[in-house]
Amino acid sequence: MKEQIIYNDEITETLSKNFKVVLEQIGEDANREGLIKTPERMAKAMQYLTHGYDLEPDDIVNQAIFHEEYSEMVIVKDIEVYSMCEHHMLPFFGKAHVAYIPDGKIVGLSKIPRVVDAYSRRLQVQERLTLEIRDCIQRTLNPLGVAVVIEASHMCMQMRGVQKQNSVTTSSAFTGLFMKNDSTRKEFINLIQAKLH
Repeated sequence: MKEQIIYNDEITETLSKNFKVVLEQIGEDANREGLIKTPERMAKAMQYLTHGYDLEPDDIVNQAIFHEEYSEMVIVKDIEVYSMCEHHMLPFFGKAHVAYIPDGKIVGLSKIPRVVDAYSRRLQVQERLTLEIRDCIQRTLNPLGVAVVIEASHMCMQMRGVQKQNSVTTSSAFTGLFMKNDSTRKEFINLIQAKLH
């Protein structure tokens, strides 16, 4: 179930005024029919796209930690990622694959995508996003290892600048057994590449 976003009326009003100025500055008529409500829509969209600032990822995990003696790899893969590049305020999107090896504690599986959302719904760079997800899982669960891989397409590269529409950026971050043990890391890579479903 998607979380409901509560829009702040004061922020909406301020952003709407600013976005109206932006429309006028790029040469548009902000009062024409198709654009009259656009500043307010933009204001609400920006609040939605950055609502991760209002979320505490550690709290998300801590709500659903369970003690179990399971000690094999747990992977949640193909988690949809939508974020905003902090350099150009354009979207980047793709998939995150997150794994951990429990050490007496597991987390409710839905919490891992929620952690991904909490960090991705902020102004980001992909490299930092990868590290933040990894560090949150490591900090809260203290597992034997964490692995995170993100594959994303960046509109700042595809729509402007170098304009390479088919490029995909991959970032990875590991702790514990995923760093120390080549076979563990290879197992993770093989599993996220496999079509098991």
